[in-house]
Amino acid sequence: MTPTGTPGGTVPENKAPTALGLDANVAAAVAYMLGWITGIAVLLIERDNRFVRFHAMQSTIVFGVLSVAWFLFLSIPLLGWLISFMVIPPVSAVLWLILIFKAYQGEHFKLPIAGDMAERNM
Repeated sequence: MTPTGTPGGTVPENKAPTALGLDANVAAAVAYMLGWITGIAVLLIERDNRFVRFHAMQSTIVFGVLSVAWFLFLSIPLLGWLISFMVIPPVSAVLWLILIFKAYQGEHFKLPIAGDMAERNM
């Protein structure tokens, strides 16, 4: 083992420096802060750290889809309004908290569909 704690002296992705000047776990958590908005911003700024880029892409996909779904259901009277106000916001809040927490812990936490899409589109 080398002083960096990994074989061959390489730094793990979740500990490598970022273009944002933040620790990778903090930059990954920031990618979720304002949903797809910060996801896109972090994608545009961070070019090298795959851990941060994965979380930024996953944030963009997850919260972009939830935003579009919210607007679509909002256009459907009654049942759509119920879904828009009673289902999507709590689902978004729970996902937001889990994803920020997992990113901050340095985990490569992948949601079933969005995570696969994020890995393919990095």
